[in-house]
Amino acid sequence: MRLALAQLNSVVGDLAGNRDRILAGIADARDRRADLVVFPELAVTGYPPEDLLLRPGFIRAARRTAEEIAAAATGIVVLVGVPHLDGNNLFNAAYVLADGEIRAVYRKHLLPNYGVFDEARYFTAADDLVLLRFGDVVVGPTICEDVWRPGPPTSSLAAAGAQLVVNLSASPFHVGKDREREEMLRARARDNGCAIALCNAVGGQDELIFDGHSVILDAEGEVVARAPGFAETLLVVDLEPPPSTHRVELPTVDLEAPRSQDTLLRPIPSPILDELEQMRQALELGLGDYVTKNGFGHVVIGLSGGIDSALTAAIAVGALGAGRVHGVSMPSRYTSDGTRTDAQRVAESLGIDFREIPIEPTVAAFTESLEPSFADVEPDLTEENLQARVRGTLLMALSNKFGWLVLATGNKSELSVGYSTLYGDLAGGFALLKDVYKTDVFRLARHLNDRAGRELIPNSTIERAPSAELRADQRDEDSLPPYPELDRVLEAYVELDHSRDELLELGFDPQIVERALGMIDRAEYKRRQAPPGVKLRPKAFGRDRRTPITNRWPG
Repeated sequence: MRLALAQLNSVVGDLAGNRDRILAGIADARDRRADLVVFPELAVTGYPPEDLLLRPGFIRAARRTAEEIAAAATGIVVLVGVPHLDGNNLFNAAYVLADGEIRAVYRKHLLPNYGVFDEARYFTAADDLVLLRFGDVVVGPTICEDVWRPGPPTSSLAAAGAQLVVNLSASPFHVGKDREREEMLRARARDNGCAIALCNAVGGQDELIFDGHSVILDAEGEVVARAPGFAETLLVVDLEPPPSTHRVELPTVDLEAPRSQDTLLRPIPSPILDELEQMRQALELGLGDYVTKNGFGHVVIGLSGGIDSALTAAIAVGALGAGRVHGVSMPSRYTSDGTRTDAQRVAESLGIDFREIPIEPTVAAFTESLEPSFADVEPDLTEENLQARVRGTLLMALSNKFGWLVLATGNKSELSVGYSTLYGDLAGGFALLKDVYKTDVFRLARHLNDRAGRELIPNSTIERAPSAELRADQRDEDSLPPYPELDRVLEAYVELDHSRDELLELGFDPQIVERALGMIDRAEYKRRQAPPGVKLRPKAFGRDRRTPITNRWPG
């Protein structure tokens, strides 16, 4: 049979737009003589729709949209994800569309309720199955989590004679997730003796990225075809599913037998991307979709001359084009000639709009206003943070005046330990590097230069010791452990959930552990006020890690 996987970038809540995208995918698959076209999980509503699913009007509108799509399902069979209301129960479902109508409904069995997932909040778990018979080919539909765990429903479908298990998926990205997904699917195919096809969503939704990488494996677990990552595509493949001797009675929908084809379609699998390229493409996709889907035209970035803002600007240009990115240098008395020059060099290298707004007069005005209150108190972090807040105010003023989205430039290392200023460098509408450790910032900067074959980001920026430049001769390592050591502790504590005692048993430096863990736990209130940002790691701040602010657990 000829199978099409429509790797689609839906927009949550845009039912009409999603309908049109699905209809275009159906028409394309039909033109390419596919027998069956599969769309991602909840493609009609976008994923995850969250509390929109609690609104009856939204559920009714999704059903009407699915019926409109069904009317166009002629000359091809369509599997599409949609919320399905049955009595008082809402199901995460796949509609089987053929001959202009809804022919059957498959309802998701396994509801993930961990990490970023809250499906038990909205959906009821099902236990019924359905088979689709295309002449001599039997297909079993599943949805996302259903295929991640061994056993039913995949094993039940294979036992009932399914030669091909198709999976409608919205599998959120983290670095290396495509490899994990394929290893899991390889095990399912081998264990059950059937081919498996997974159609994954693609695109950015708030903090989540869906990486695509839809894939088809044969019964031996070998990859037959793989779609590219981080881009919409229609993957069309001719399959000869393995014969099945299993026969367990299940409800079966008889559909048109596969049509004969003039040529055999077996596209070469798209290559697997390395870690840095995955990160780059995920960041560009996440930023581009956040800006576009939320109706922004342009972004503005405070260019300090440091590596974080330079990397943010370079990725923004990759995502949006140079004409939609604006850089603002806001030097103070502590800004070095090197960073001031590098800020301008980055803007020139990227070809973006650049302006310089010195902050010294504004800081002086604030200082004068506060002088009566601060008269008998020595200068401290307050004066440093005041500079950051002046910069945040200027960027937000430009945002208000021109409708530009402010991109915060802080990284995960800084956010973890609270090395940031509320209403200062934390200000913004999107924090692009929120899940990028400082050590990875350096790696990505070099990667972007290597890809470009030139210094998009000046080497002087990459090689300079990191500094906030809020006081004379300041270095990040005056306040923080060295980033390579700090990032190892952060990964173990934040992402792997190792306790303080476990970290010490693993051989981490006790002084760095004590220092870092205290800073991490005290900074939770700041992280709650940080803007959203692209999720790159298995456990990101936000939806993944929900730690109470008021909390005396010692770690």
